Amino acid sequence: MTDATAFDEVLAAIRFTADGLVPAIAQAEGTGEILMMAWMNRDAVIETLTTGRVCYWSRSRGGLWRKGETSGQVQRLKDFRVDCDGDTLLLIVEQDGVACHTGRRSCFYRAWRDGKLEIIQAVETDPSLLYGQPHHGHDHNHG
Repeated sequence: MTDATAFDEVLAAIRFTADGLVPAIAQAEGTGEILMMAWMNRDAVIETLTTGRVCYWSRSRGGLWRKGETSGQVQRLKDFRVDCDGDTLLLIVEQDGVACHTGRRSCFYRAWRDGKLEIIQAVETDPSLLYGQPHHGHDHNHG
């Protein structure tokens, strides 16, 4: 892996939480669609910038989560942005298939409409095909 000192400037610009994490929003290249939000730590940032393949930190697994390692729904980094306060990242990505473990393109598939939550995106890929078994509930750490 690349020497971490190569990333000193970007790491210094990021304000990680006390747990060493920073929220990262994945946005689709071209369409601007917001796909998902997950957490990154220093190692995930370095791996993502080094490999060009998005890597997050899985709080439930307590380890690095290489998006697509189990589902095949890989995210390739197109642009890496740090917000004005340094406390949120925006990842412009090329998304293979679906981003959400429910089999939808985006994790943001429920909208408040007419006084209730409405599902506004259909399932594109059966989750059991993505993971080999049905999944119930999550903390954004599948896939």
